[in-house]
Amino acid sequence: MKWHRLAKLLFEGAMLKRLERTGYAYLGTGKENIAAHSFGVVLAAAILAKLVPQVDETKLLKMAFLHDLLEARTGDLNSVNKLYDQINEEAAAQDAFSELPWKEEWLALYKEYREGKTLEAKLVHDADQLDLMVMLKEQHDLGNPYARRWMIYAQRRFKTEMGKKLAEAITETDWASWWLDQFVSRHENS
Repeated sequence: MKWHRLAKLLFEGAMLKRLERTGYAYLGTGKENIAAHSFGVVLAAAILAKLVPQVDETKLLKMAFLHDLLEARTGDLNSVNKLYDQINEEAAAQDAFSELPWKEEWLALYKEYREGKTLEAKLVHDADQLDLMVMLKEQHDLGNPYARRWMIYAQRRFKTEMGKKLAEAITETDWASWWLDQFVSRHENS
């Protein structure tokens, strides 16, 4: 085992904690680093895995974890950037996974995600959109007038029925209700 190579991979992953997602500049409010977004995607993927019993849960979670790992090398291109900029994802993946004993597995998972044809890839795509919807709903509830328009656009990109249903629930749920409803209820009954 090449322990120093594994240490470098951990440092590369840690870079995602410092790299900001770039789309928020166009929204006008909010900010988030890539690692925080990746956590939200993995959480959404774990939920979707429980709702779709025929899915390979391990594969789904690995794919969700890997979906933005290369952004430590490529950066986060938002929708406007993607109109003009191109990145060499294949080269980034080859370099990021080089010398890892599981290189071929991670390359295959990343390729499968990008092709978007399998159930797992579609669910990870939806998990990515669900995390975006959560952040947009938060911004909407806090008063950003553009967040609703972005949510409508994001809702069109869902690939699975479960993703669509969960996205709809997000749009109908107040962002603070997970704690506020319980807090108010407890204090009303006191």
